[in-house]
Amino acid sequence: MSRTQKEAQRCLGKVYLLGAGPGDPGLMTLKGKGLLECADVVIYDALVSPAILDMINPQAEKINAGKRMGRHSLLQEQTTQLLIEKAQAHAMVVRLKGGDPFIFGRGGEEMADLVQAGISVEVVPGITSGIAAAAYAGIPLTHRLYSSSVSFVTGHEAIGKYKPQVNWQAIAHGSETIVIYMGIHNLPYIVEQLSEAGLDLHTPIALVRWGTRPEQEELIGTLTTILQQVEETGFTAPAIAIIGYVVNMHSVLSECRPV
Repeated sequence: MSRTQKEAQRCLGKVYLLGAGPGDPGLMTLKGKGLLECADVVIYDALVSPAILDMINPQAEKINAGKRMGRHSLLQEQTTQLLIEKAQAHAMVVRLKGGDPFIFGRGGEEMADLVQAGISVEVVPGITSGIAAAAYAGIPLTHRLYSSSVSFVTGHEAIGKYKPQVNWQAIAHGSETIVIYMGIHNLPYIVEQLSEAGLDLHTPIALVRWGTRPEQEELIGTLTTILQQVEETGFTAPAIAIIGYVVNMHSVLSECRPV
């Protein structure tokens, strides 16, 4: 890097890829809260809760870059370019993501693009929904009697289009607890694949919607019953799915939910 390039880079601001956690503001890290209070610009995702957004510096520029199934505010390339442009004009830019930036949050992609563009960038982890939502539903992902292993997997691999690249055969037999993100829209396919892979149809499954928020709700069933339950109740995204015998702990521990 030439002297001129180094001097130009010193003039750029810094981007923080910040995990907002699943929604409960009490689960935001102290470092994350401090960054929001000092930020010049905050570019946030759709699933960041209003209580977290209320932590943002009132003088900061706030930009909604959220993506939900079928409804895009900004394309991924536009978001990355926006981060670069804002870092060229401001000292502290926060890219605020639901959950953890590096767990199905495209944080690795954005960080690589920013590094390539010569932008200083730092990741600040958040609590991912696969852990927090399960805990708030009274479902321990590991338990000495039920599970000593956990797999985290995405339920869809492209916005609006499922590309069957997940090896469900391996997932079904690879661990005793399976946590599926963004799987509600493709749940029929996922249940079919797991069943064909030999997973017991009586295996319990929990769907947890809006995990850790006041409106959190759960739907408990088995691989045999869950699709009919979803249809009958109108259960919708955003939600995670937890599959495995640890789900049986829900009936014992759900009353101890954090408040």
